[in-house]
Amino acid sequence: MTKKAQGATIVLCVSVALLTGCQSNTAPNQNQPAVTGSSAGSTSSGLQSRRSEMRRSASRSTSAPQPQTITLTAPTGTQIPIRLVSSLSSATAQAGTAFQGTLARALVVQGVEVAPVGSRVDGRVTNAVSSGRLSRPAELSLTLTSLTPPGGQPIPISTSTWSASGQSHKKRDIEMIGGGAGVGALIGALAGHGKGAAIGAAVGAGAGTAGAAYTGKKEIVLQPETELVFKLTAPVSFTAKK
Repeated sequence: MTKKAQGATIVLCVSVALLTGCQSNTAPNQNQPAVTGSSAGSTSSGLQSRRSEMRRSASRSTSAPQPQTITLTAPTGTQIPIRLVSSLSSATAQAGTAFQGTLARALVVQGVEVAPVGSRVDGRVTNAVSSGRLSRPAELSLTLTSLTPPGGQPIPISTSTWSASGQSHKKRDIEMIGGGAGVGALIGALAGHGKGAAIGAAVGAGAGTAGAAYTGKKEIVLQPETELVFKLTAPVSFTAKK
């Protein structure tokens, strides 16, 4: 074989080898599993689920914001109007006696309602004096100790003291005693022909005193639903939703 024939043979062999390699690289891999219809459907369903979840998340993020719990402080001097639940009397109350009421008007701090109408209010009697039979008028003093919004816990508060004093009946007693003395003097003069005027006056004065003791006793009585107004003497913090 000549050199030319040998070279042509080598070139032909190399060409065949290259052609075979290219075909093997471009042929599909028979060992790779083909994508079945069920697998494709599963993949599509998963994509749809993820898209739906993303849409729900976006909807939640763009919806109205949820109420937030905030803390607000009512300053000193804030009015606390209440209505009594039961009656109170200077004749029966004692210092330390507890009483209960309800908030007469909503308590609003910085434009936010922190305690609605009807919230429970507790207090105590700080001073109670029954009316004296002659000169001492009745006295009654109250203060608040806590405020409880509906569904909440009692909040300790410090308030001003509400006080009331009965009218002094000393002048009235003097008039009654003097009147009794005058009547007694008249009776004594008629009975004793002038001599018994002094005795009658003394007896009449005693009768006048007895009348004052019987009629001059006047107590302070607060009926249920009586409205009283207190003021905070120290700041109080409340929690509310805004």
